[in-house]
Amino acid sequence: MAQPYLENLSQLIAGLALSIAGVKLETKHFFSGAALYANGKICASLSPAGFALKLPADKRQELIESRMGSEFRFFPSGPIKHEYVTLSEPLIQDDKAFRALLGISINYVLGKQRDV
Repeated sequence: MAQPYLENLSQLIAGLALSIAGVKLETKHFFSGAALYANGKICASLSPAGFALKLPADKRQELIESRMGSEFRFFPSGPIKHEYVTLSEPLIQDDKAFRALLGISINYVLGKQRDV
């Protein structure tokens, strides 16, 4: 069941043609979906619950307030995963905005400032 999510995530990331010096990006199976790792640290997931990014609190709040994102739960009755936000489909389809958010996520998990 997770294979389609892994394939979709891999294609989505490949389509952005990200190349970040010193950062190894890889996709792997993760629960019932797939996850994106930056230097071995998870920064995003794609699953039946949607596409979620690990982001700083201010960026998560901004996305939720603008209705471009929502609180993330792996399962409908599960706990809120506080460092993640589920992205809206229009935001994912906006390559420029999506690439910028992915860069923020990578920076966040690596604890560094990098241009993406």
